[in-house]
Amino acid sequence: MKEQARIGHGLASRSKELFHVAELVLHHHEFWNGKGYTAGLEGEQIPLECRIFSIMDAYDAMTNTRPYRKGMSKKRAIKELRKCSGTQFEPRLVDEFIRFVGSK
Repeated sequence: MKEQARIGHGLASRSKELFHVAELVLHHHEFWNGKGYTAGLEGEQIPLECRIFSIMDAYDAMTNTRPYRKGMSKKRAIKELRKCSGTQFEPRLVDEFIRFVGSK
């Protein structure tokens, strides 16, 4: 799984259309606390776009049904985001995201 980010980075960096997002592809699994991958970036070292995308991606993965499990409720997904706020996700962005999805 960890190779997925490196492979995606390699593909994007060789594409004229995707070159500008190659670094974002590489770092979209970094954690706020520095325990993610690929480079162990932490906090604001992680590009803002990656910090935002990681929250959106996690929420999408939790709330949508997969072949191997049923999607969880919006309420439960929000609880999980809060639980990972400060470790996996930037707390300020989690709060903003919850305000956004809560208004829908």
